[in-house]
Amino acid sequence: MDHELRKRGTVAPPVQYIVEGGHRLGGAIEPSGNKNAALPIITAALLTEHPVTLENVPRIRDTETLVELIRSVGASAEWRGGNKLSIHAKEIRAADLDPVLCARIRASILLAAPLLARCGEVALPPPGGDVIGRRRLDTHILAFEQLGATVTATDRLEFRCPRLQGADVFLDEPSVTATENALIAAVAAHGTTYLRNAASEPHVQDLAHFLVALGARIEGIGTNAMVVHGPATLGTANYSIGPDHIEVGSLIGLAAVTRSPLRIMRAGVEHLRSIRMGFERLGIVCEVKGDDLIVPSSQTLKIQDDFGGHVPKLEDQPWPAFPADLMSIAIVTATQCEGVILMFEKMFESRMFFVDKLISMGARIVLCDPHRAIVAGPSRLRGAPMTSPDIRAGMAMLLAAACAEGTSTINNADQIERGYERIEERLNALGARITRVPERTR
Repeated sequence: MDHELRKRGTVAPPVQYIVEGGHRLGGAIEPSGNKNAALPIITAALLTEHPVTLENVPRIRDTETLVELIRSVGASAEWRGGNKLSIHAKEIRAADLDPVLCARIRASILLAAPLLARCGEVALPPPGGDVIGRRRLDTHILAFEQLGATVTATDRLEFRCPRLQGADVFLDEPSVTATENALIAAVAAHGTTYLRNAASEPHVQDLAHFLVALGARIEGIGTNAMVVHGPATLGTANYSIGPDHIEVGSLIGLAAVTRSPLRIMRAGVEHLRSIRMGFERLGIVCEVKGDDLIVPSSQTLKIQDDFGGHVPKLEDQPWPAFPADLMSIAIVTATQCEGVILMFEKMFESRMFFVDKLISMGARIVLCDPHRAIVAGPSRLRGAPMTSPDIRAGMAMLLAAACAEGTSTINNADQIERGYERIEERLNALGARITRVPERTR
């Protein structure tokens, strides 16, 4: 599939990071815009016939792919400077979407709602994304059917609905992307929609605030029960995407494992309480200064036992609990902390399968089953060759390489760049030693 894309000139060659470990970092860094907010917001811009300007859009592979997809249905989309994106969907069509591009990102499923709202029908090839376990589409289909659409599944998903109708929608799980699809569709639906058991992550909130900026009427943003009054009369908007709390968590882990002082500027601290609590369980305490987050170098890195001296557990859960996307980062961080902890990844059965690479580097980890691992630290890690299986595991490997003795090679680093913008340049500015192969041309 990638070979076919390369022949068409739409994908870059494979990327490799060569990391010289053991260097202390320092300074200030600002997180990129939230990838998981940018993707649904870009698709939601197709709802309005008027121009939309998005700022603080991360210029990463997933957003670039999605921009290609919205152009393919007739929208204009132009990058203005580094992170500003102008979109105008004056006329769009329910064209056959490129199955190769759709297979590259999970977010292609988010085209269903705006295209169905504008065109009355859409056919989507199967979406792609990270290989971290089964990622069911049933919740999306359930939501669309409750809003009046018919959904047919063959070798692709076909959605049809001449007019979406407001409804009392209960999602069978608080899926982020299903919530986003339902929210976008509800804005165009006729009547009031009650969206229950909805996801409430910061990126879902960001999408809702963007829709409000377009002219939508939404109540309950940030809760698991939203009310959408449709159909909305939508206009133009200039909207800035919020900081990526997952990147902030990744930077906290990086500062901890390299024993480095770090200032994370404009970190969106209002969304960091569960993340900070999770890292505090590993003995990492951050300071808040305005909207900046300070990670001091003088951390105990001592895992905090549960009351009574019991082995603690760090587990992910739906927001506002500790996010699943930070479990890989937390596992690497725990290898450098004193004590024993059980890491419990509840959401994806393949997320933890990268820990064999950490074990080969010297980490003391017992993988109990696809969802649980016991980490005993601290361990002295040694540089090693690795291959990134997904975005978050790839970033976790980068953390491991940064604190390891010697040099590590991370293959398939394209995966990291799907979620972290120019990460090697930004970390090198802090004192890291990361060589990207091939070098960037722009």
